[in-house]
Amino acid sequence: MKYIIYILLGILQGFTEPLPISSSGHLFLFKNIFNTNMLNDLNFEIFVNFGSFLAILFIFLPDILKLIKSFFTYLLKKEKRSLVKDDFKYCMLIVVGSIPVGIMGVLFKNKLENILTIKWLGIAFLITAISLFLVKNVNGHKTDKDITYKDAILIGILQMIALIPGISRSGIVLVGCLLCKLKKDTALKYTFMLYFPVSIASMGLGILDFIENPASSSLFMPYFLGMVCAGIVTYLSYKWLSNLVKKGKLWKFSIYCLCLAIFIFIYFR
Repeated sequence: MKYIIYILLGILQGFTEPLPISSSGHLFLFKNIFNTNMLNDLNFEIFVNFGSFLAILFIFLPDILKLIKSFFTYLLKKEKRSLVKDDFKYCMLIVVGSIPVGIMGVLFKNKLENILTIKWLGIAFLITAISLFLVKNVNGHKTDKDITYKDAILIGILQMIALIPGISRSGIVLVGCLLCKLKKDTALKYTFMLYFPVSIASMGLGILDFIENPASSSLFMPYFLGMVCAGIVTYLSYKWLSNLVKKGKLWKFSIYCLCLAIFIFIYFR
């Protein structure tokens, strides 16, 4: 039974991680519905988040390798700067877009984590639903080369909101990208490029916690299975999200989040 529960939790994490519906919010809701303390297991959270990270890294690996190569080419080879200036600018856009959430995380992370209650989760899902619905008919025209530093700052500020537990990071960032008139595929790419700095920082802190409180050896196999399931399902879930975004159907997640909010308000009244 222990193995089955960890596998199911890994699947839940993997399915919700890329989608604009808050993976942390779903895990918290699951915990409250089934009254289980397994979701307080920080070590398991580190494992499944790492599984999702690997899946998204695999999807964007060609883009990431290209950006890294261009970044160092720009810095080290002046004669080739004109060839890679667009990629270098994109790297800087990722940095600029990540600065606001980095500052917010350092200053308020512990305080923000303590505000999550089941009532607040309902409000968070409602905020996500409204945000996604607002961009239902938005059609942008900007490609990777057209993103400005002003866009990156605005999107970065919106990403700060996602530090509040229950608010979907991918949802809020996608909304910000679309409001800045990015094309749908451009918005999707930039959203998940901003995912990497945040995820790496979170995993770094998680690893420190793991070193201080190592998992029991008896739990490594269920943890590993949960991580594998999270990785596989994250990959499939992202592909589904990608198709929906490109077809202009992101708003469908607003209906789902609205239904979840109503369910929480009624079930936990």
